Amino acid sequence: MAPSAIETVTVPVPEVSALKLQVLKGQYKEAPTTFDKDAETGKKGFEAAKYPHYLPTWNRGQYYQPLQPFEHVDHGKDADPSFPNLLPEGSTVTHLTPTIGTEVKGIQLTSLNSAGKDELARLVAERKVVASETRTLRTCLSRRRSSLAVTLADTTSTQHRGPRKGTQRSTSCIAVLGTTRSTSISRNRISSVAWHSDVSYEQQPPGTTFLYILDKPETGGDTLFVDAAEAYQRLSPLFQERLHGLQATHSGIEQVNASAARGGIKRREPVVNTHPIVRTHPTTGEKALYVNPQFTRDIVGLKKEESDAILKFLYDHLAYGADFQTRVKWEEGTVVVWDNRVTQHSALIDWKDGQRRHLARITPQAERPFETPFKA
Repeated sequence: MAPSAIETVTVPVPEVSALKLQVLKGQYKEAPTTFDKDAETGKKGFEAAKYPHYLPTWNRGQYYQPLQPFEHVDHGKDADPSFPNLLPEGSTVTHLTPTIGTEVKGIQLTSLNSAGKDELARLVAERKVVASETRTLRTCLSRRRSSLAVTLADTTSTQHRGPRKGTQRSTSCIAVLGTTRSTSISRNRISSVAWHSDVSYEQQPPGTTFLYILDKPETGGDTLFVDAAEAYQRLSPLFQERLHGLQATHSGIEQVNASAARGGIKRREPVVNTHPIVRTHPTTGEKALYVNPQFTRDIVGLKKEESDAILKFLYDHLAYGADFQTRVKWEEGTVVVWDNRVTQHSALIDWKDGQRRHLARITPQAERPFETPFKA
């Protein structure tokens, strides 16, 4: 099975069209851009990467300025809910579960017009995770078209540039995810499951996000997704009401420190931001739980024991909610589009040593999380 979008609230700040990039001499050791040469050539028991130009690079002389606030426009809000431009005659739609996960066949994501992309944003907001197989993707990859990022994600205004991940050689907008198996999981942890919403510590975290497969293992390497809006709906009205108005701290410091301890890079100073525990989606108006064990640290205003108890309950509620989760089983040519505002996900690191799991992610930022008043 293949893996199987109310009123918008914006922050009144100057619009920033792009993030500036500069090299700060003396602050960081300058070095040539490096990449995983063993993965490119196939050394150390691995076959050569299928798309070596998509292997991650790390430039230690590269430094990003802090992300700047901008006004986000959610294009799914005004899209046609019947999806005439996204789903042409002959396309098929299969819902994988009642609330989350949809497989779409017979469309070309890279050929969508503006209206079609808006409809995609709406469908993703409604169904949380949408998977599609597109042959055009293979052509873009084989011809080294890093402009794929713009082709897929130009319905949003700012692409996220991470402070530590390796990026595709010709653009810093494409994050490259895992090219081998990390054996540290089997040594130090009993499970590779790590639920999170991408970079939730940013002031304006991601919204509609794209992930596409480059190399995949024979079996394994699936991705789990959980519907954080349905998780909120499962709570009692009294508990929902208690969560409204609470803010949680999200931190990127620990992630950068862990990367540095392994010899990784730091392109930008880590940040800490507070977000509502219950956030509202600007297109659907749905409320969703917005805390995750990877980046959330505490609930503002509560004592540690109180904060820990509530957060643990919410983390367990999301992790154990198999009846509002879906699972992506990657196939060649698959593109998965999901909404980071109303979902969490986890990769499964379970494939055999010597095989490769290599993906690329496009991560457009969205609005600053906000909540609307509680209604029983």
